[in-house]
Amino acid sequence: MRKPESLQGSLDLLVLKILSRQPRLHGYAIMSAIQNMSGDVLRAEEGSLYPALHRMEEAGWVRARWITKDNGRRARLYELTTEGKRQLAAEESRWQAVTAAVNRVLRMA
Repeated sequence: MRKPESLQGSLDLLVLKILSRQPRLHGYAIMSAIQNMSGDVLRAEEGSLYPALHRMEEAGWVRARWITKDNGRRARLYELTTEGKRQLAAEESRWQAVTAAVNRVLRMA
């Protein structure tokens, strides 16, 4: 069985997309969603995800708030902002352009 791939260059896009579909997730849930939705092909590591979430929060793309769960543990929930929705649209557009270009190169023989 192959080891899941890292998310070089696509982490922001994936996080923003997941939060657009499932608002108010904590970091571990975002990591799990990436892995599950990709069919265990992609994996976000804590060392990449949390700095990315912090950067996205500073950029105004996501907002975070602390909650206390029923078991007494605290969790930081993230949700998309209006600016984050705009950024998601830009990231998706860029991704489509890049994948189309790669596909053109792959089809050339």
